[in-house]
Amino acid sequence: MAERSASSDNVVVIGLGRFGGQVAASLLDLGYEVLGIDTDPRIVQDWSDRLTQVVEVDATDEDALRQLGVHEFPRAVVGIGTNLETSVLTVLTLTELGVGEIWAKATSVKHGKILKSVGAQHVIFPETEMGERVAHLITGRMLDYIEFDDDFAIAKVRAPRGAAGRTLQDLGLRNTWGITVVGTKRPGEDFTYATPETVVPQGCVLIVAGDTAKVEAFAAAT
Repeated sequence: MAERSASSDNVVVIGLGRFGGQVAASLLDLGYEVLGIDTDPRIVQDWSDRLTQVVEVDATDEDALRQLGVHEFPRAVVGIGTNLETSVLTVLTLTELGVGEIWAKATSVKHGKILKSVGAQHVIFPETEMGERVAHLITGRMLDYIEFDDDFAIAKVRAPRGAAGRTLQDLGLRNTWGITVVGTKRPGEDFTYATPETVVPQGCVLIVAGDTAKVEAFAAAT
């Protein structure tokens, strides 16, 4: 176990509920080996034939985690959200074990601040982030949307009316809207990285990036 956990391709996921379980499954699909940890024997049993290894253990128990070789994992994900105390103590335990990169789920801003204060480098607010993303999609203005912490967003939007057949340089979207077109995409065709000379195809979508407010304003006008 210790030898396997030293690999950069291994991740420990603590808390295999809806969020943690989805993270674990996605990591497996990407080719990573995953050590799953949960205190619920039913959840452990459910994951026993899917994960590289899954164990029922208290993740706040430093000695138990050390015996599993968790201290040799380069990355850990804490998917515990409902029990704030357990979530915080788990992150603290991972920090004391020396795990280099800790990702943790938070259910509130205050929860997130506490997680960072005890050693989590990355705090995730899945409900808030998904709610914002869905709200943008419901309006019909964006086909997909990702917002980052520093007021920067990437969105997939329909090309503006009259854009087909014109180059991006001719359209001047950066000067007019303050956004950057990263690429173009037509249904059934490969993604094309954008250059000033790129001609906007008929019926395509644009992948744009920039300040969140400017991306939203551009999407609203398309």
